Amino acid sequence: MVGQEDCQSELSEDMSAKLPFFFLCAAFTLLHAFASVAATESLGNLAQYPPDRIALTITTADNGTPQLQPEKLVLNSGQYYRLTIDCPDVRDDLAGWRIEMSEFLNNAHLRLVTVGDIEIHLQGLSFNAVECDEIGSAHVSFVPIKPGAYPLYVGNVPLAVGRPIGESGVQTEGKFMMGEILVR
Repeated sequence: MVGQEDCQSELSEDMSAKLPFFFLCAAFTLLHAFASVAATESLGNLAQYPPDRIALTITTADNGTPQLQPEKLVLNSGQYYRLTIDCPDVRDDLAGWRIEMSEFLNNAHLRLVTVGDIEIHLQGLSFNAVECDEIGSAHVSFVPIKPGAYPLYVGNVPLAVGRPIGESGVQTEGKFMMGEILVR
């Protein structure tokens, strides 16, 4: 008959043989789990190059009101975009358009604003508006962060309706239209 001491001795030998195998399995499991997480991480860079290019064109209708094409932008949260704002038919400072999207900009990570050959590296900072005082384009690079529906205002520059230069908000005395930026 096998004594209690013999059983405990066999059990200890059996457990000591399995212990390294257990640690080896646990190490491989953790390594696999962290490797798959590391492969999907952005390594701290929200703006994975290249950005998706989108265009917004503002023209003037026969009755003097702004026309926005497209009127609605649909974007995905976390995706890197480069928005081109094109104003092809502006005649002068007072006939120009002011584009505001402050609620959207407060919920996006801004990277870069480009006008002509001038680049402004924002790296998360913000701005109030883009004014088209002349024919041309501006580019804004960003990553939308928070899903939601955000207003996109296009209207007269404030000076055109007797308001101070740089005043923000809807200029109700002038001509304007509202578009939308939808972030999913």
